[in-house]
This record gives sequence, C-alpha cells and structure tokens, in this order.
Amino acid sequence: MCGIIGYSGSKSAAPILVQGLKKLEYRGYDSAGLALSAKGEIKVFKEQGKVARLEELIKNEAGDLTSYSAGIAHTRWATHGAPMRKNAHPHFSPKNGIALVHNGIIENYESIKSNLIAQGYTFLSDTDTEVLAHLVDFYYKEDLQTAVSLAIKDVIGTYGICAMSEQEPGVIISARKGSPIVIGLADNETIIASDASAIINYTRQVIYLDDGDVAKINGAQVDIFTTEASPVSRATSEINWSADATEKGGYEHYMLKEIFEQPTAIRNAIRGRLDLERGNAILSGLNISSRDLVTINRLVIVGCGTSMNAGLVGEYAMEDFAGVLAEVEQAAEFRYRNPIIRSKDLVVAISQSGETADTLAAVREAADKGALVSSLVNVVGSTIARETERGIYLHAGPEISVASTKAFTCQVAALLMIALKFARSRRMSSDQGIKFCQDILAIPELVEKVLEQNDAIAKVAESYTDYPSMFFIGRGYMYPVALEGALKLKEISYIHAEAYHAAELKHGPLALLTETMPVVALMNKGPGKEKTLGNVSECRARSAPILGIITEGDEEAKKVCDHYIEIPDSPLHSATVTATVALQLLAYHVARIKGCSIDQPRNLAKSVTVE
Repeated sequence: MCGIIGYSGSKSAAPILVQGLKKLEYRGYDSAGLALSAKGEIKVFKEQGKVARLEELIKNEAGDLTSYSAGIAHTRWATHGAPMRKNAHPHFSPKNGIALVHNGIIENYESIKSNLIAQGYTFLSDTDTEVLAHLVDFYYKEDLQTAVSLAIKDVIGTYGICAMSEQEPGVIISARKGSPIVIGLADNETIIASDASAIINYTRQVIYLDDGDVAKINGAQVDIFTTEASPVSRATSEINWSADATEKGGYEHYMLKEIFEQPTAIRNAIRGRLDLERGNAILSGLNISSRDLVTINRLVIVGCGTSMNAGLVGEYAMEDFAGVLAEVEQAAEFRYRNPIIRSKDLVVAISQSGETADTLAAVREAADKGALVSSLVNVVGSTIARETERGIYLHAGPEISVASTKAFTCQVAALLMIALKFARSRRMSSDQGIKFCQDILAIPELVEKVLEQNDAIAKVAESYTDYPSMFFIGRGYMYPVALEGALKLKEISYIHAEAYHAAELKHGPLALLTETMPVVALMNKGPGKEKTLGNVSECRARSAPILGIITEGDEEAKKVCDHYIEIPDSPLHSATVTATVALQLLAYHVARIKGCSIDQPRNLAKSVTVE
C-alpha cells in the first residue's frame, strides 16, 4: 500500500525521488522520506504528512545534494505505528549505515526485535520495518546482497523493499514477497518502484520481480538472484500507456478525470472482443476452448471492495444468460474457510492493481485445490496476472484516485463478455448473442449521456451534503450498484452510507428512517421496479428524503422522489454501468462541496497489498 521508489545512476537522485513520490502518493500519504547515498555517506530526510512537506524540508535544510546520485524513498500508509516523523521511512541502522524502505507487514517482528535488542540494537520507531533495517545491519559483512538475503529468510510476512549501505555507494538491493517491485531500465540509470507510474517519465522498459527475487542495482547494471544467490532471468516488458495518462489533464481531481474517461476506457476494454456476426465474445486471453468451456460447471468470482461489487453483477449475468451457477466470494475469507472447489470450477480473480494481497492468496488457494484460475486485472505484468497466466486485461489505463471508478465499469463490461461467451456455449442462439453484443457495444455512448448531466447531478448533490448518514437500496442487478454507490460516498465524503437489498428494509433498517436519513433508491425500469417503488413508499411514510436513480422519462418513478437523476433507457445489465456512473458523480460532488480530500481520502490507500 505504501509507495517505494529508488534511483541509481549519474543524475542527482533527490529531484527524481521526490517526483516519484508525488506519482506514488495515492498509495500512501501519512508521511514520506528519502535516503541519499554518496561517497560513503547516507543522508536521511523524513517528514509527517504529504510529500509536499518533505519537499519543503529538503529545500530548506538539505543544502547541495547534486553529488548524491543514488537513493531510496517512501510514502507511507501506516500499519504499525501512528503517522509521525519517527515512524516514517527510510529507517536507518547506524552500525553499518543501512537505510531501508519497506511495503508490507513483518508478522514476526516482535520476536526479531527482542533478539536484536539483546544484541544491543536501539529502536527509535514503533514500526515493524525498523526491525528489518536492523536485521540487515546485523547480517552485514561487507556485502549488502547477502545481508538482505539472510534477513528476509528470517521474516514471516510480506515485503517489497529497497536497501542501501554507506559502505557500498550507488548499490541498491531490492527484494519482494507479496508486494510489487518494478525495475525501470534506462540509459546509464535504473529506477526501482512499487508502481510503474513513478517510472514512465524515464523509460517504458521494465522488469517485474517475482516473489523470492533479490535484485542488485548499480547504475544501469541490474542483476537478479534467488535468496540463495543463484542468478535468475526475468523478462523485460513494455509499459503500454503514456506519462500523460497519470496527469490530471485539466480536471480538478483525478477522480473526476477518471469518471469522464469511462467511455474511452470501456471502448478499450471491449475493442476486438465482440464478434457481431456470430454473436459471441472473443476472449483469447482466457485460453479456454469452446469444447472445454462446456465442461465448466461453476464460476467462482473472488475480489474485495469495488471488485467484489462488480463480481456480483457478473454473478447475475452468468446465471441469467448462461444458466451457469455463479458465486461471489470475499477474497479475504476464501482461503481461511477452506472453500469447496472442484476441478470443473473456473475461479475468476478480480483486482484493479493485480496486487491485492487477499485476492492473490485466493488465487493460490484455488490453484492448490485444482481449479482453473483466471483473472480480470488492469495492470499488465501484475502478480495476479502472471500467476493465473490466463485472463482479461481491462486496458482502462492507470487509475490514480483511491476511489475506483473506471476499473469498476470496465470490470462489469468484461464480466458481461464472459457471460456472453458461456451463454453461447450453452443455449443462447446467435440472434440472442448478437443482441447481447449490441447491448455491450452501446454502453460507452450511454455513459456519455450520463456524463452530460454532470452539472445537474452537482446541483442535486447540494441537497445531500449535510446529512450524517444515507441508505442506498436496489433489487436484482441494481443491488450491486447500491453497494458500489454507498462505498463511493463513504470513501470520499465520509458520510456514513449503507446499502441494502430493497426487500431487507423491512427486516430491521427501517427502524433508522427519519427525515434526516435520505434513501438513494435505484428504480430503473425492469423486473423488480414495482416492488422497489413499494419500498420507497414505505420510506416516504417515515419522512425519509428520496433521491431516485430512474430511467429517463419514467414519470411514475419521478412522483415518489424528492430529487432524481435520470439515466438512459437500457437493459438492466447495461444499466448497472450507467447507474453506477451517476452515483460516482453524486459522490464526487458531495465530497467536493464538503471540501474533502477526494483523490486521497483519509485512512485509505489505492492498492491493498497487506492482509
């Protein structure tokens, strides 16, 4: 979840590291720090808060740093120890001058810490990472690579690390287990990071480390080893998006930019994957033949948060159109409850980053149980993509805002294509398949029509900024949309928001309804609409304000709403996307009016790489 960047080359490292931290700040922004190496000396700078405060500290106190041509830096999302300067990375062990940054959790840090204290080491922070810095120092015998390899053998947990020693100027050792590390290859220099967004300004050529890899970097020289010091080779990949994709492009916030990018992102996700003549999906990345497809008896979808909500849409579509049993599992629970998995099951792991720790653990558990495992990820070269070796890349482009938007809608589009593929291998006719293809192809234009209502939705949002809590309700396909809408609102506006299946209101939640508890009701045309209208009437009878998400021109629905947002008429499986976009805009504008930190909401980070 934290952001890591390292540099070794011929340039001054400090400006490159600071700019990299700014690119990575969406991964953590409790505190930040950097360590610079030159001529047998390491200088460490740390500051609580965002990267801008660290940058100001360096400007005011650092002096001339141009001779420091290697360094490591970190922006933190706190796990062990509160956000404060003493807990910021890098951590430094003075005996051998070891500086280290770390993303992950060291689960056995307390026992290691006790042993190191007995060896005379002094701890200045409350973090688990300082243990790792001292442990590397303990093992250091004039070779940093060996010291790091010995240290990581002792730890239980996850890590993506970069380490330096005062005795080896210019050398950076990086290792990973469960937390991503990508190495950018450039002329006369190397950039190491936890995310390619910090590298793209310098090179598109990258190497993704595998779990258990230990990389030694010195200038442009990159060598990769196992922890036993055996050399290994890793393929070079190319980043397939431009540096401009990580800029705001004139928008006030990344979130708003990414909401407006959704028509293009969805077109990219479905481009070349629909065969209108045959009414089928072309999903070669799944690497499953039509003959093998018919042998699959069950689809199990695993994910967390927004990805799990998208998975619920996929569950409904699979059962509706393909007649295939589908289940959505919370990835964090999947391996711990010993799930029933069979050889004729297809497990689909959904993760925007492709690095979500719980989802990666679910992938490994499903593989161990003999299931066919696939993935939907947005990041090429990510760990989940590499471990599943089959799946669908979303091609949504980088998503910088912590609150996921375009990843969700692209995930839904991909899941609809999977449902189509399965349905055509069963009883869906070619004519029905053609109609389904047309539904999916129409989604980007439908989203554009919702985005045209941005100003109107902003006006509606003005009426909902002062409420402490809100309910979201829906039925069928609209229930996952309610879940996602409530998640977006609570993430960025800090309004307590809960989503319920509309029928569940009578089973307890109705007791909370008063004139201070608005209800956002998804009442789109289709099966279940009349029942939802009845539920809304029950809410109105208890004085709850009603904000309706309704089908364009639905006069019946308008009558029961205090405010409403209209979305284009479309089948419910398509309306899941357009209704979600409307709720994304609603959440955005509520948070904007309240003055919240939209792209970097408190306590949250983009990529959850710890369990």
